[in-house]
Amino acid sequence: ENNPDFVLINYANADLVGHSGDFEATKKAVETLDQELQILIPQLLEHNYCVLITADHGNAEQMQNPDGSICPSHTTNLVPFFIVSQEKHDLIKQGSLADIAPTILDIMQIPKPEQMTGSSLIIK
Repeated sequence: ENNPDFVLINYANADLVGHSGDFEATKKAVETLDQELQILIPQLLEHNYCVLITADHGNAEQMQNPDGSICPSHTTNLVPFFIVSQEKHDLIKQGSLADIAPTILDIMQIPKPEQMTGSSLIIK
C-alpha cells in the first residue's frame, strides 16, 4: 500500500460561514463538521493514523460583540487542540500556534529545526 506519512485536511466550512455573522448557519457548519469527523476519525485510526484537530483562529465561538452587533471577524480566543490516536498523549494545557508544527514533528519522531520557536505540546 502507498499510505502517506502525513495528511493535512482543512475543513474551512465553519470558518467561512462564521464570517457571515449568521449564527444558525455557523451552528449548522460546526454540526456538519462534527458529523464528518465522527465518520473520518475511526477510519484513520483503523489505519494507525494519529489525528490532530485544531484551528488557526477563533470566530464561530463568538458571533456577537458585547454591544450586540455581529462579530464576523477572527477572535483572539484560545483554540482547541486535540490528539486522537491509538497511543495516549498527555498535552500541556495552554500553548500557542507556534507549538503545533513541533508537536507534529514530535509525533513523527523528526527532530525540530533550531529555527522553530515553538515546543511540542506533548508532555514527556
